[in-house]
Order: sequence, then C-alpha cells, then structure tokens
Amino acid sequence: MSERPGAWRISRSDIIIDTPHLRLRRDAIELPDGSSVEDYYVRESRGFSVVMAVTPDERAVLVRQYKHGIGETVLELPAGAIDPGESPLDCARRELAEETGYVGDPPDPQHLGTFINDPTSSNSRFHLFLVRGARPTVAQRLDRTEQIEVQLATFEELRRFVRDGTIAVGSQVASVYYGLDRLGKLT
Repeated sequence: MSERPGAWRISRSDIIIDTPHLRLRRDAIELPDGSSVEDYYVRESRGFSVVMAVTPDERAVLVRQYKHGIGETVLELPAGAIDPGESPLDCARRELAEETGYVGDPPDPQHLGTFINDPTSSNSRFHLFLVRGARPTVAQRLDRTEQIEVQLATFEELRRFVRDGTIAVGSQVASVYYGLDRLGKLT
C-alpha cells in the first residue's frame, strides 16, 4: 500500500479573470517534494445542479441545446449553474422550470448526491436531484443564450442514449446512470 500524497501549499494566489461566466485563479504552489510550480490555473465555480425529472408515465425530461464551448448541440438532463446566494436545491428547482416548464409533484427535488466535476483544474462540484411527477405547468423562461428543445425519453431510450453516445457529456452520463440506479431502472 502506497503512502497518500500530501496537499500542495499555495504560496501566492491571484484572480486573473472574474466574470459572471468564468473565474480563473492562478496559484504559485509548492509540491510535497519541495519543488514549485509558478502558474497553476484553477477555474473557480459555485457548481451546478443536474435534474433527473420523471413524468408520471415514467419518462425522463431532457433538453437539447447548443453548447458554445464544444460548438455542438447536445442532449442532456436539465442543468445549470448555481447563482450567487442560491442553494443547489433552489438551483435545481429553478433550472427545471426555466429550461423545460416542468415542475415536480412534490415541488422539492430529492437530492441524490454531490460529485466532483474536474478536480485537476477546477473546484466545481455538481449536485444531482430527482424530481418525480414532473408535469409541464409553467412557461419556459430561457436566457438569451438558450434555445432549448424539450424531449421526453423512456428509461429504455435513456439507457440507449448513454450507451450509444447520444448523451455524451461526462457529468450527464454519470447522472443518468446514477439516477436510473437509484430508481431501480438501470437494466
């Protein structure tokens, strides 16, 4: 059994980009062996919430939308960044309603887990929530950068989408598998 590596010591830290969509920190660090790295970059984030919303007839609510970072249209569960002062639960409830118009019954999502997103270069975590009895009861309220098509999928289709790469975003694949497992619908 090998020794567990020690934590890095930060000798200097500067925020070099601070916008509503990106906060980038540059650290000077000292490694456990005494060597140093002057420019180690970390994307800071409040994290995001992902929602597996299930309709009364057991279909998952999905969103299809363009993502500029990858330059592609992707299919995924509703999700979004946590706003300043917002809890992951409130973010999940808000994002589901804004992106899809769906609201659960009961309205409070069930927290399924919190996961580390990219520990090498980010402090981001994502929070997975389950919403049961989801129904389209409110109007979509999309941001100006969003053009979202809502799509429903059976659990069989959802499993196929993650297996064939139709759903390919890492956090989304993990969320679908984890959510289906918690629902007893993985196989």
